[in-house]
Amino acid sequence: MEKQRIDRQFEFLLEADKEKFIERKTLKSDGKTFENDAEHAWHMVLMCLLLGEYSNEDIDMLKTISMIVIHDIVEIDAGDTYAYDSEAKKSQRERELKAAKRIFGLLPDDQCKKFKALWEEFEEGKTKEAKFAHAMDNIQPAMLNNSTDGKMWAKNKVSLKQILERNKNTSDGSVTLWDYAYNNFILPNVEKGRIEND
Repeated sequence: MEKQRIDRQFEFLLEADKEKFIERKTLKSDGKTFENDAEHAWHMVLMCLLLGEYSNEDIDMLKTISMIVIHDIVEIDAGDTYAYDSEAKKSQRERELKAAKRIFGLLPDDQCKKFKALWEEFEEGKTKEAKFAHAMDNIQPAMLNNSTDGKMWAKNKVSLKQILERNKNTSDGSVTLWDYAYNNFILPNVEKGRIEND
């Protein structure tokens, strides 16, 4: 007998709890413990609610938040890919597509299609909502890295060139927030030598 709709929804929700166990490479503001994917998503949602007024274009807030909440759920299977790990990035798309199929496949068909479409929209980064969601995804770790005196940037020998490459589209979501992050989070760490200036 086929599972009831509500059974499938709760199965997905319980599976999504595993996101709390995916450790990222970003320290929390205490400078001692690493944040997990769920904490990252929550923080981004709060940022989006608070900073949405700085989006380059008017955005559908619910759609943007929905993208943010589910954007890393694939890491339950695929694992977190560190932003500056060029080797792991080579297989990231393949790993995440496989994970999306399995994890979103737990949902009823209509919700599976909806969530998968939102996830793909975030990945493509072309709509105004996806652009702003990406800006949050890039600025949130920069803010935390700055709050810990650039500890992980220094430990991983991250260069300004790498940061600028990763953030090449951040201003597409918000010129104001990218300028703020660059001048308040990134440049001070270049000056202190926490970020390598190549």
